[in-house]
Amino acid sequence: MNNHKSGRRRGNPAELFRRTLGLVSSRWFIYPILILLLFPLAKNAVYSMMEMNGFTIVDPLVPTEEIMRGGPPRDGIPSIDTPKFISANKTQLQPHDKVLGITLNGVSKAYPINILNFHELVNDVFEDQSVAVSFCPLCGTGIAFDRQVKGSIRTFGVSGLLYNSDLLMYDRESESLWSQIEGKAINGPEKGALLKRIPLEHTHWGVWKAQHPTTLVLSEDTGYWRNYQSSPYPNYHQSDRTYFPVSHTDKRYHPKTWVIGIEVGSEKKVYPFPELAKTSGKLTDIISNQTFLIEYNSSANSAKVYDSDGKPVPAITAFWFAWMTFHPESQVFKAVATPR
Repeated sequence: MNNHKSGRRRGNPAELFRRTLGLVSSRWFIYPILILLLFPLAKNAVYSMMEMNGFTIVDPLVPTEEIMRGGPPRDGIPSIDTPKFISANKTQLQPHDKVLGITLNGVSKAYPINILNFHELVNDVFEDQSVAVSFCPLCGTGIAFDRQVKGSIRTFGVSGLLYNSDLLMYDRESESLWSQIEGKAINGPEKGALLKRIPLEHTHWGVWKAQHPTTLVLSEDTGYWRNYQSSPYPNYHQSDRTYFPVSHTDKRYHPKTWVIGIEVGSEKKVYPFPELAKTSGKLTDIISNQTFLIEYNSSANSAKVYDSDGKPVPAITAFWFAWMTFHPESQVFKAVATPR
């Protein structure tokens, strides 16, 4: 009797073998299915979180795989945090040298492109207003921002990362990454926050000096040794190629054609300089029921935008490819042929 009960507890050896074989077989069937189901999730998890240049990128507002290392590490391109300025009559700039010009709180300053090519960011102050002057050589974009975010002043640096070939800045206080062209934090504690843009002119030194004779000029005494008379991007402006891939291309113009773009709410419009060159140099346009004046200077190959009250608008001068990859839905200005 005891042996019989004991045998029933252990089970029939043949039956146990069949059950084990069935269990193993079912696992061999289930495991591949589980792997197929979980692989996309694991892949997305890898893409949504990674370390790049010392930044932890977690679920950014842009595709993680489109954030790229530009080459230099974080701060490998050093921002200018204690800028020095000289008077207009002490600079060695030539009339056709390009500058970014800002007039704010009664003060005018010029930032030579030949310096910004090597630093990309200047943390500056106009009276009591803190300003970040940014320049991305790959996109041709010079944009100024108010450095105050949520009531605190931020200091911006060059992350060494790019999105759509454009500079990703970071603020040292929160280590959030900011898209220069969008003026938006795409990663970090400030994700989704927007920077306030400040009107800026992208023009020639001779034109800026004539309009602002008392202007100050960013000095080459930056604290770093650089050959500011050379360019780290030789022939880049003439080439139809970009160093890094972008998410959208538009072949209507050469990729490095200069343009100026306006954003009014959800509407965007861009004015290619070859089209502006066909006009008298001044034109009015209506965007989102608002009237704007666009002025084009053919001698300086530059443009600026004013609102209906004559106040400067923080429009963006850029290469055609850069504007269109961020604003593929943008309206494009086309000059109307003048009848003969």
